[in-house]
Formats: sequence, structure tokens, C-alpha cells
Amino acid sequence: MSPLAFPDAERLVVDHLKNRPELAGTVVDNRPPPGFDGTQKAVLVSRVGGAWVDDLHLDQPLIDLEVYGPDKTAAHTVALAARAAVLTLTGTTYGGAAVTDVAEADGPRWLPDYHRPAGNRYLSTVRVSVRPA
Repeated sequence: MSPLAFPDAERLVVDHLKNRPELAGTVVDNRPPPGFDGTQKAVLVSRVGGAWVDDLHLDQPLIDLEVYGPDKTAAHTVALAARAAVLTLTGTTYGGAAVTDVAEADGPRWLPDYHRPAGNRYLSTVRVSVRPA
């Protein structure tokens, strides 16, 4: 039996979101750009948990979307756009893996970033179900 090849869930979400027209002008990545202070429009994607379900042959990563903007209203607008866009992942493929479901675990919530006091941040979490290749 060959070993499982798990797709990079962070990169899967980043690659799906980064060219979406509704996120034009927004940095989308799994790490902040150089000089980032939280006032730029950005979606930072991080796997924060989740688990492999062996019986279902399914990886179910929990993915956080940290969304920033120049002010609270702009950050909220980007958060809603990212929220809608990530929910369209169901049925897509990535490197041979298939996304079978996306479920919101926690919708966008205002969460000031105390490391970036000028920043305006919303945080949300989704569970992505991925059947590895």
C-alpha cells in the first residue's frame, strides 16, 4: 500500500482565493507580506487543526481566515467576500485531491490584533473536507 499524500490545505485555500475577482487588490497568502502592519487588505490563511478520518479516507482540516483592512468596514467587507469565496471550494480539485465539502465552523468575528494595533481584523474558521489522491 502506498503512503497517503495529503494536499497542503493552506495552499489549496490560498490558491483558490488569490485570483477571485471579489478579492482583487487583496493580498491572499499563508503569511503576511513584508512590512505588514494590519492596515492593508489581506486574507491570511492558516491550518489550525482538524483530523484525518480513516474510515472515510478524508482529511478535515480547520482553516482560519484572518482578514485585515484599512478600517473596520473595509475589513468586514473583505471578510464577507472571503467567506463567500471559500464556500465555493466544494467540488473543486487540487493536485489530484478533491474537496468534498466546506462547512463554516465559526463565521467572521471582530478580533483586534494586539500585535498590530493599527490593524482591523476579522477571524473566521472553516472545515474543509478533502479526499486525498
